[in-house]
Amino acid sequence: MDAGRIRGHALVSVYLYVEGGGDSSEEHSRCREGFRKLLEKAGFSGRMPRIVAGGGRRATFDRFKTALLDSGKTAILLVDSEVPVTRTPWEHLQVHDGWERPAAAVDDQAQFMVTCMETWMMADRAALREFFGSALNEGALLPLNDLERRQRDEVQEALERATGQQYRKGKRSFQVLAGLSPATLQQHLPYFRRLVETLNAYLK
Repeated sequence: MDAGRIRGHALVSVYLYVEGGGDSSEEHSRCREGFRKLLEKAGFSGRMPRIVAGGGRRATFDRFKTALLDSGKTAILLVDSEVPVTRTPWEHLQVHDGWERPAAAVDDQAQFMVTCMETWMMADRAALREFFGSALNEGALLPLNDLERRQRDEVQEALERATGQQYRKGKRSFQVLAGLSPATLQQHLPYFRRLVETLNAYLK
């Protein structure tokens, strides 16, 4: 049974539309599994949102907008911010992507991986050591302070260097995601903390 919160007298199911998974059903499954395992460790086991792998960035937004039309759903959008965030969520998406805030959406329904999913990985050194073992060069990783102010390319290139080019987006990225510690991410990444707080509010 989907988790949800009561609005009026109806149980509203919570759907999390995440950017990622490419165009194949196999990659969509890996994406959903990676996020599911991470959110279970964040305390959502037994009250999980329905995770939808949206594929490309625009496709994810379009699916989110369609879900907003369903009164039985609460839809939450989770995409890379792609650049550091200096505005409110919908202002950021309007300036960066040209996306207008849907009339039915509020601020907490726009959530970010700042500036990308690799920033989450960069924040958890223990998980990287566990996954990459002796191949990991920790000295090539970016400092933990102000990670969300780093540019997307800077984060991704540093992660590739630190893993001897073993890290690539796709299958391995979702495997790494599944092994991350939510507590560590909340310690270093305010926008990940915001995501957890928002989901907790909707999934009571």
